[in-house]
Amino acid sequence: MVERVRVKALTPPGHVRAPWYLRGKEGVIERPLGHFANPEQLAYGLKADTKPLYRVRFRMAEIWGEGAENPDDTLDAEIYGHWLEKVDAHAP
Repeated sequence: MVERVRVKALTPPGHVRAPWYLRGKEGVIERPLGHFANPEQLAYGLKADTKPLYRVRFRMAEIWGEGAENPDDTLDAEIYGHWLEKVDAHAP
């Protein structure tokens, strides 16, 4: 089963690990990569919680819209789970 996710469209201050151009975009989990210390906390010398990391696949049409040169090409990005939200497969 393909798990659809959306990168949260947040704009918190400070060091974050979700690319701007992917925030608010939908993709699919390509595969889980394991659990790692949260780099957003490590950047400030804080004790870091362990977070799951995923490889998420996005279609170019999702990222760049109608201006995508090759809309069915894909881009894979490694994104921590706290930046992802599930997309209801049954939503219109």
